[in-house]
Amino acid sequence: MNNYKIRDIPIMERPRERLKEVGVSNLSNKELLAIILKTGTKEQSVLDLAIEILKKYDLYAMKNLTVNNLKSIKGIGEVKAQELIASIELGRRIYSTKKEHFLNLKNAQEIFLATKDLFYNKKQELFFCLYFDVKQNLISKKLLFMGTINQSTIHPREIFKEAYLLSASSIVCLHNHPSNDVTPSKADILLTENLMRTGQIQGIPVVDHIIVGESSFYSFYEHKEILNL
Repeated sequence: MNNYKIRDIPIMERPRERLKEVGVSNLSNKELLAIILKTGTKEQSVLDLAIEILKKYDLYAMKNLTVNNLKSIKGIGEVKAQELIASIELGRRIYSTKKEHFLNLKNAQEIFLATKDLFYNKKQELFFCLYFDVKQNLISKKLLFMGTINQSTIHPREIFKEAYLLSASSIVCLHNHPSNDVTPSKADILLTENLMRTGQIQGIPVVDHIIVGESSFYSFYEHKEILNL
């Protein structure tokens, strides 16, 4: 480990100076992390600290980091961990918003591929609604419920309130089975029937309910024989 500080580096080679000189897109991952971390420790520079993080977690793994994961690295305390986690989450949201803007999703397979990362490594059930315009362009996605998914925990008023606020023309609901068995339960079937009936009454159809696993999905739309609507 090099025992030097940022002040020992020539000014124009320091991460912040390089950002101004060559632009953020030309910085290395190490330099970007160093800017977020701000300072190192008595024993190591902020660049060395950034290298330690990158040694332990690659960029793909970093999207699921927790504060405790980061605090296990010497030199990362509560504040630095929180700041880095917040930066990662902000980047995720910016990317997600850009990717979703007028994204056209035509079938359950496309929806699964576009949203499966929402459920990656999640240990509890999450219930999302995707809201579409008349051309089936995705307007927005909303996480509405967490925990055991059934008729008693899903409130249609929350689902359709968002639809009215967004001027949505249709809705696709999706939730995960952490067991990765995407076979619908009796509760899943009853919930789907209730939501589809409510959508018919409200004039904003729920066109599908997709159960998501790690590498597979179940689409109620594609298995219409189980619904008696």
